[in-house]
Amino acid sequence: MNGGGRLQGSPPVIVCGSKEFRLPLSRFPLRGKAGAGGFPPRRQRRAAPPTRGVSKRSAETPLVHPPRLAGSMHPNGACIHPIAMEDRELYRRILGIESPWKVTSVDLQLKPKEVHIYLAHEDLPTWPCAECGTPSKLYDHQPQRQWRHLDTCQYRTILHADPPRSQCPTHGVRVVKLPWAEPSSRFTALFEALAIAWLKAASQKAVGDQLGLSWDEVHGIMDRAVQRGLQRRQAEPIRHLGVDEKAFRKGHKYMTVVNDLVRGRVLYVAEDRKQESLDGFWGTLTEGQRQGIEAVAMDMWDPYVNSVREHVADADQKIVFDKFHVAQHLGKAVDEVRRKENQALRAEGDDRLKGTRYDWLCNPATMDPQDRRAFAALRQSELKTARAWALKETAMSLYTYVYEGPARKHFQWWYGWAVRSRLGPMKEVAGTLKRRFANIITYLKHRITNATSESINAKIQWVKYTARGFRNKQNFINAIYFHCGGLDLAPAATK
Repeated sequence: MNGGGRLQGSPPVIVCGSKEFRLPLSRFPLRGKAGAGGFPPRRQRRAAPPTRGVSKRSAETPLVHPPRLAGSMHPNGACIHPIAMEDRELYRRILGIESPWKVTSVDLQLKPKEVHIYLAHEDLPTWPCAECGTPSKLYDHQPQRQWRHLDTCQYRTILHADPPRSQCPTHGVRVVKLPWAEPSSRFTALFEALAIAWLKAASQKAVGDQLGLSWDEVHGIMDRAVQRGLQRRQAEPIRHLGVDEKAFRKGHKYMTVVNDLVRGRVLYVAEDRKQESLDGFWGTLTEGQRQGIEAVAMDMWDPYVNSVREHVADADQKIVFDKFHVAQHLGKAVDEVRRKENQALRAEGDDRLKGTRYDWLCNPATMDPQDRRAFAALRQSELKTARAWALKETAMSLYTYVYEGPARKHFQWWYGWAVRSRLGPMKEVAGTLKRRFANIITYLKHRITNATSESINAKIQWVKYTARGFRNKQNFINAIYFHCGGLDLAPAATK
């Protein structure tokens, strides 16, 4: 068809001589009226690149987004509630200050990098007594005091206030309790809580260096924490006790440590290992707690035994001599036999016992196969040390018995063998065990050992190592309570 009679929607046709050329329909939208021919739209100008400086429009427009309205949504979906407040209100909320206290001023000092916050209180005619809480007449104010708070970014934060004192009819003049700090402390409760958390994981020197504290300040925080924890300790039932000693320093300087074997915590620490050292513990218990004691594990130290017998009912049925201390006595006897025999053998040119000290003391099941075969040849020989080792192993099999009757027969048979062995150290240890047998056999009834106490001693050793030793015994005692006492150490204002 020619151009005048073509179908609507078909491509236009151009006739040139005897040939016809069909043009494709335009892919661009038409301009003007429909069917006006499809010409492409005008190109849009690209935005000019930004010029240096600030344009007139940008100078009129703020560079930050305007604050969202209350209740608007953050891109992550959180609801935003913008708060406009001044510095005093900000620190009042951060510190948790409530009436009658208020923040009167905030002083930012850039050069020393400190923020000083000044607090004051409303005029109240009465204040609660710090001891009993009775409303009491205001007496006067202490001079202005300072408390260090948690840092504000990199700025050390210090609180200032004049603590009021009330005159109680019963307790006299007392400083009122402050909501942000413990009594007699120069730090806020939140700062002490941070220091306590760090002291549980690091040495006192490291915490002091990081927080800018002196030795006396660190010890003061630990001492107050321990005193709080001991005061909060409840009179809970104590079924099994462990009594042990811990070396304070070289030269036979010891501390007496009493442990709760069920909860794995230190209950009491005292200087030295005399009877008086343990006597002080019983005064910390109630009568119900004493009656509830079922067993006491300890070594064969007479002062400890005498103290338990004086303060615990039916003590002879409750004292259990620790089986690891029994094994220690037997092991020392075996080693003494080995040393004497090795000296005699080496004089004859026999080195079979050379370097075998720990083979006779350890469990053969833990040895390497090659060492186990070599040790089997030694223990099956005619050596005196082999007989002493057999006596030790046979004595320790007492703890595998269930009933007391067969266990007593076993010990009587073993004792007869030991005294006829012609081994002086073994005869001596056999006599010791026979004298203490009444409190060795009690293991079959109570089935307790001082293994928990040894575990606590390992932790105490870690405390002593990280502190590089202690010169002051009271500081050492506080460190034991702090790390091993299972105490609630947090300041009251943070609870």
